[in-house]
Amino acid sequence: MKYLVVIEQGPSSYGAYVPDLPGCVAVGESQAEVMELIHEAIEFHLEGIREEGLAVPQPHSYSELVEVHA
Repeated sequence: MKYLVVIEQGPSSYGAYVPDLPGCVAVGESQAEVMELIHEAIEFHLEGIREEGLAVPQPHSYSELVEVHA
């Protein structure tokens, strides 16, 4: 499965979250680190869902870029 990951750059770190998996988040010092950590977080999150006997949420979020004149 492929889940949309939103990455946000803060003043001193990067944050990431998965809209289709509420509560699945990661923070890292670089974009590469946060991507590695969110990948691990997704696997851990899905493992917990399976252990609870729940259905794994299907990915349904997507993104589009909107260009505007500033």
